[in-house]
Amino acid sequence: MSELIEEKGISFVPGKIEVAPTMTVPALIRRLADETPKKAIVARKSEFSGQWVDITFKQFVEEIRQVARGLIASGIKPGDHVAIMAHTSYEWSLFDFAIQFAGACAIPIYETSSTEQAEWIIQDADVVAAVVENEALRAVIDPIFKKQKHFKQAWVMNDNAQEKLTKLGKSVPDHVLDELIDQKTADDLWTVIYTSGTTGNPKGVELTHRNILHVVFNGVTNEDLVQLLGGKDPRALLFLPLAHVFARFINLTVIYAGNKVGYCPDIRNLVADMQSYKPTLILAVPRVFEKIYNSADAKAGKGLKLRLFRTMAKVAIAFSRALDTPEGPSAKLRAQHKLGDRLIYHKLREISGGALRGTISGGAPLGERLGHFFRGAGIMVYEGYGLTETSAPTTVNRINHTRIGSVGQAYPGCYVKVAEDGEILVKGDHVFKGYRKNETATKEVFTADGWFRTGDIGRIDDEDYVWITGRKKELIVTAGGKNVAPAPLEDKLRGHPLVSQVVVVGDQQPFISALITLDPEALPQWLANHGLDPMSMTEAINDPQIIAALDRAVKRTNESVSRAESIRKFKILPTDFTVANGMLTPSMKVRRNRVLDAYAAEITEIYSNN
Repeated sequence: MSELIEEKGISFVPGKIEVAPTMTVPALIRRLADETPKKAIVARKSEFSGQWVDITFKQFVEEIRQVARGLIASGIKPGDHVAIMAHTSYEWSLFDFAIQFAGACAIPIYETSSTEQAEWIIQDADVVAAVVENEALRAVIDPIFKKQKHFKQAWVMNDNAQEKLTKLGKSVPDHVLDELIDQKTADDLWTVIYTSGTTGNPKGVELTHRNILHVVFNGVTNEDLVQLLGGKDPRALLFLPLAHVFARFINLTVIYAGNKVGYCPDIRNLVADMQSYKPTLILAVPRVFEKIYNSADAKAGKGLKLRLFRTMAKVAIAFSRALDTPEGPSAKLRAQHKLGDRLIYHKLREISGGALRGTISGGAPLGERLGHFFRGAGIMVYEGYGLTETSAPTTVNRINHTRIGSVGQAYPGCYVKVAEDGEILVKGDHVFKGYRKNETATKEVFTADGWFRTGDIGRIDDEDYVWITGRKKELIVTAGGKNVAPAPLEDKLRGHPLVSQVVVVGDQQPFISALITLDPEALPQWLANHGLDPMSMTEAINDPQIIAALDRAVKRTNESVSRAESIRKFKILPTDFTVANGMLTPSMKVRRNRVLDAYAAEITEIYSNN
């Protein structure tokens, strides 16, 4: 695709490595272990002492091989599909690689999935067996055995699955694994990951070994990304679901880069795990950064302390913005920033363990304000962009190549351009094979000349930075004919400490409105800071002071858009959006269509009172 480099309007950063036909993920893991057997590559938290215990490459691959032999002994055959349903953990990673060493494909299922959701994946992907975390998840899939005859067995991690398979696999010669690995090619199927569909059943995205290795290899060999991944004692902490392509890509990338990787299964322990593990790199979705900021704002208290925090937050943002100007921060701003670091910013860095060199954000827009705040506070957030269909990354901000608010330039080895209607198009060896058993859907997302249609709207600036403005299907057209992208309004309004989720509405209506949910975790602190008595969520949504606070937040949000795009009315909903109530996908994206259906009466009320 070298001829594409000359085509005008394409963002492209050269990659250094082309995936060889014989290269696969298990072949890579085997080679790395042979080359650096004594290197500590994984850190596992002890259940008893709470200490992080290093595991060498040799130890890790030996455990992988033991489990893989057990899978073969239990009847798993080359090409079989085996599901994994568990929280992010050492065991998730171990079984993922073991399944691949056995010649099979690991098919992730979110641990939050219902029996119906799990059954769709097991049926569509022809899953023959599953590895689940505990008996509770075993109970979720139990009814499926009777209905799907090809689905035959399951192992429970917490019920000594690793030990049982290791014992079972002693009869299988080790060379069998090497033969199975050597039979695979780069264009063979690596996995099928099911997208969190907002309507209908999710589609199975088929990714090959070439797809995932293209982004792994070219990321680790890029000078700017190497600086983020490397350095002294590099260690990454994963807490996002390994069922998501983003976390799975990072897991493989940091292992290839020689980083040590640790896993945090329970996000409630995230702060404690960061402080004990002291990661140099974490990845997160924007909601995590919003929570950190809002929590810091809420815990600042009230009066002078609150004013101090907000003043220093503005200083951090101003300082970061000034870094992008030719003259840089003024002497006065530098002095203010130094004071802010002494009083406020260092505390934020300590929360993460104090060793962070950078963080990677993806999955949704971070927002320019938050990006500048964290950079100003000494925590650099490198925002990227990609989809399951692109093996995670397609663009990324890199050290020495950063524009806060953008999603960066093209990821090394990837091509990005914008269609005439504003849709982002992508090409490269990282783009998926197709949707499983769905040729019609596959054809719909590719142009005649092979570009993948992302469904996102955006632009590419003169320096090849990509800016995402919204989803093509989510564009709102008001009754006056104004096209409004809801994402920028939603992102900015979500920055208020009280706000959890926002859905902007107004399609074919005379003006734009918003549905807002309150953050149940932030509400008690906000009430205390404002001298208000504790109240229930039902009381809070009707409280005059809360309504007034959100009204001020809406007005600030409207300052960044034209009157035709501004939010004129809002409705506070009584319940937050969660995965459990179906309003969020497992990757924490709002199921917009489901929200619009569920709250159709509230939307009608907004406009009927016009």
